[in-house]
Amino acid sequence: MGENESSVPNPSQQDKKMAYHKVNADQRAQGHSPYLDNDDLQATALELEWDMEKELEEPGFDHFRLDGAIQHHRGNSQSPDLDLEPIQPSSSPKGRFQRLQEDPEYISHYTRQAPKSHRSNSVRILKVFCTALVLFIFGIVIGYYARKKCPSPATAREPNNLHIYHEILKDIKAENIQQIYRSLLQFPREDDVDIAMKILVQWTSQGLEDVQLVNYSVLLDLPGSSSNTITLKNSAECFYPGGQQCNRETKVLHSQDLLYSYAAYSAKGTLEGELVDLQYGTVDDLIRIQAITNVTKKIALLKLGQSPLLYKLSLLEDAGFGGALLYVDPCDLPKTTDLTDKAFMVSLNSGGDPSTPGYASIDGSYRQNRPNLTTLLVQPISAVLAKKLISLAEDTVQTERCKPLQMPATEKKIISLNIQSVTTYKTVSNVIGYLKGSVFPDRYVIIGSHHNSWNTYGGQDWASSTAIITAFIQAVMLKVKRGWRPDRTIVFCSWGGTSFGNIGSYEWAEDLKRVLQRNVVAYVSLHNPVKGNSTLHPVASPSLQQLAAESQSSSCVEKIKCPGSNVSSVQIQGDSDYFINHLGVPATQFSYEDIRTSENSSFLSEALFPVHTTKTEELDPSFSLHETIAKLTGQVTLQIASEPVLPFNALDIALEVQNSLKGDEVDVPQLLAVASRLRDTAELFQSDEMRPANDPMERAPVRVRMLNDVLQSLEKSFLVHRAPPGLYRNILYRLDERTSLFSVLQEALEHCKLHQANETIQAALSEVLNSINSAQVYFKAGLDLFETTLAGKK
Repeated sequence: MGENESSVPNPSQQDKKMAYHKVNADQRAQGHSPYLDNDDLQATALELEWDMEKELEEPGFDHFRLDGAIQHHRGNSQSPDLDLEPIQPSSSPKGRFQRLQEDPEYISHYTRQAPKSHRSNSVRILKVFCTALVLFIFGIVIGYYARKKCPSPATAREPNNLHIYHEILKDIKAENIQQIYRSLLQFPREDDVDIAMKILVQWTSQGLEDVQLVNYSVLLDLPGSSSNTITLKNSAECFYPGGQQCNRETKVLHSQDLLYSYAAYSAKGTLEGELVDLQYGTVDDLIRIQAITNVTKKIALLKLGQSPLLYKLSLLEDAGFGGALLYVDPCDLPKTTDLTDKAFMVSLNSGGDPSTPGYASIDGSYRQNRPNLTTLLVQPISAVLAKKLISLAEDTVQTERCKPLQMPATEKKIISLNIQSVTTYKTVSNVIGYLKGSVFPDRYVIIGSHHNSWNTYGGQDWASSTAIITAFIQAVMLKVKRGWRPDRTIVFCSWGGTSFGNIGSYEWAEDLKRVLQRNVVAYVSLHNPVKGNSTLHPVASPSLQQLAAESQSSSCVEKIKCPGSNVSSVQIQGDSDYFINHLGVPATQFSYEDIRTSENSSFLSEALFPVHTTKTEELDPSFSLHETIAKLTGQVTLQIASEPVLPFNALDIALEVQNSLKGDEVDVPQLLAVASRLRDTAELFQSDEMRPANDPMERAPVRVRMLNDVLQSLEKSFLVHRAPPGLYRNILYRLDERTSLFSVLQEALEHCKLHQANETIQAALSEVLNSINSAQVYFKAGLDLFETTLAGKK
């Protein structure tokens, strides 16, 4: 068509243009731009529109157009025939800008006011009028941008990239965390509701918009009016759990420590029996003891470490023991730690309110009568008392090389154990704060700390974790006030009742289970961030290992050693438990620890020792370690909450599965074959779907939505129906760094060794096989869905 012909469109062409604008107006969501929504733009002013779009072609608008396209698709997902392809970025400003910004009201108005029969004169008048109107509005827009450098949030969201994350994280300062920490320790901690209210006020004062106090009435097992005692019948000596002689003076001086040296939910009463040294309570230890004596109703002297306490106690219960004395061998503790004269608290609760197992403790719920969760009488004691009970002289262990405690083979001790804890209903409070996402508000990234009440056990880790999450909220809300928001909703949680078995987090998650199953994409834990000051210990589920590793290199505080520590998928303590084992949610946690001195040191954190209030400040006097943990945690949280495509790695899951099947312990062809198929499918998924979606030039909104739905549920396939006590249901997590085999298979092999039967192995193999196969089918279904959908679009 010639130049003259194109300058004056004929009527038929004019109709086509009007029809084109009408169709696109019907497909558009209103309200994309507050500056252009009320413009009375006419289709006859195409040349002016083109010039205006050129003027507005600047950095930030590309991202705005894409975000608007994503939101537009979500709001109209009920229209399966909607073609989203033209919404993708292209080289033509006309194609990207006009379809998102034109006003549908104007188009329909124009088609009504300009019929063919009266077009000749009215068009000229409208041209002049519209030209003046467009220039006027254009001047307003230019004036607005001259007044305000950055677009307002309603016009164009800031691009979610590392630059924004760093701007947020730089506002996290060690001195701020220290100030918050000290203010937390001034709170009276006699009632869980009181301290939760203080945290709620703090979070609200930082600007967090929606903060709630969520209470549950739960069954707690608390110390009785007098301390538990251990009496050595051979000498008629009576001891408190810390090793002190039973007398009134000791009871007065150490009343708090004496009372809270106990095992919550242990059986109650008095038991007299022979003391049997069972070392770490492994299957091999049990077989050795059962070969030389009948263990029925005897009392085991048991070290913490190597494997979960609940698993060990389940073995003792099955074997017929009547009770257990728990202690930590000094050789397993870091050299910088001296806790030999300290008893401790443990909880025998696997999770949640014991009176409502598997369902929330809301008003009207049926309450089961479960004052104890084991038939064993269990009592923690200090290493000093353990030495006295096995008649070990103090100087025998004061050598250059630590010698593990062990009862002489000739010794036979009869002891009497008296346990008098009391079960009662108390209110546990959670503080839940929401920062609503701007693109996917129904997708949650949960970051959780915990608060403590009723006792001083567990040190001040609760104040450390609460101070860190509060400092992070403060930094994030400063950016929110300047117009930024994450794509997904961030849920900030401070859990109550953690030391009694993660009760607060379990009850809240059981209460909202259906919502969380659909909406939660990740859990970030701040359970015990500074347990030592020697080494950084990052833990992450396989799909988040790469993100956790990358965050270390970009978020470490200057002058603080923060090497690229190996990220592992091992069992951890704390409130992440429900999200990992019941919801199959990817999780991560950063913490500082002391260097482990023994391979038996794993699971020592199950013991909650009484720690002086200055201990945390001795470990980290400048609070630089707290700052590092806050920035690492914040970096991961922000990326998960704001990246268009969830930063999960599907291939790492398949590789973790294959690594867990290496070795001679399990050589089952079917398992190896299905694991190989899983890896092949994950590689295809990673290359064919993840790569294009992470390229902004190829990032179709429909692809991103579908891909995130698949990524969100990657780990749910690996939840086995039943796991032994203390072991994770999520088989992607190993027991510790020393073992690579799936924990359920490892336990099945141990069970076979103990009972000389292989039914447990066959059942465990079947569970693992079905989990891996389910994951492979899930990946394959995701690939097929992409191929079918995209082929249909083409």
